Amino acid sequence: PKGNLSLQIVETSQIDLDNVNQVRILSSATHFNPVDLVCGIRNYKNEKFDLTQFIDQNSGFIIEKTKGAKPLKSYELPGLWNGAMANWITIFVEVPLFTFNPVKTVNDLLKSPHQPQ
Repeated sequence: PKGNLSLQIVETSQIDLDNVNQVRILSSATHFNPVDLVCGIRNYKNEKFDLTQFIDQNSGFIIEKTKGAKPLKSYELPGLWNGAMANWITIFVEVPLFTFNPVKTVNDLLKSPHQPQ
């Protein structure tokens, strides 16, 4: 709801890069989208949470992509772990950099964290 603050993982495509204030906030960010997520999916009675109750049905954003040379716009619903999460307790925890070892290309597999010890 409008007027409430909440912690969120925000994608760049959700930010109006023509808005000076939003660009200022983005440029002062100290962290980026994490890879490690921990989610408690059960309550204190060991019952599963209905995660659909924690989706912000009003969140969404327009993305611009191209197919061939043709520009396309699409309305995208964010995943539950980023912009769509709402009405639950969110805590961000900073973890050591060595836990972040993404594999974006096959060459990343040659880096020491991905090699046998």
